[in-house]
Amino acid sequence: MDLQALSMGLTVAGAGLAVGLGCAGSAKGIGTAAQAAGGVLSEKPHLFGRLLVLLALPGTQGFYGFITMMMIMGRMSSLPQDLKTGVALLVMGFGVGIALLVSAIWQGQASAASIAWVARREGDFGKSLLLPAMVETYAVVGLLAGILALNSLAS
Repeated sequence: MDLQALSMGLTVAGAGLAVGLGCAGSAKGIGTAAQAAGGVLSEKPHLFGRLLVLLALPGTQGFYGFITMMMIMGRMSSLPQDLKTGVALLVMGFGVGIALLVSAIWQGQASAASIAWVARREGDFGKSLLLPAMVETYAVVGLLAGILALNSLAS
């Protein structure tokens, strides 16, 4: 068995999990928020700009997953290609991906609640941003944890 090839395969799988789970969560979160926005916009089309911001927020996790994937793939040639490194990168990519998946889904729910809030109280848009922003915090923590883990492997 070629352990170097196995390590590279595990590394690529970790990168794929980070971006795949992050994008899947973002798609689900944006879909949830879009359903809420569609109902509101049918009666209050002047809220489009404000609701677009709330609708887009769950999409950041897909970008965080992409960043994680690019960092893993960019460091792949500089890291030792042993089984330990491959498993570490697989687990790191999976962990970041799960954090992104779950936070994006819940951020979509929080965005939908904020959309309903703005539909009833248009002047509260600024306050309504806090609901999905609180969930975003944990997507950022997941991304930062991945960056720190990757950097600790490189040293």
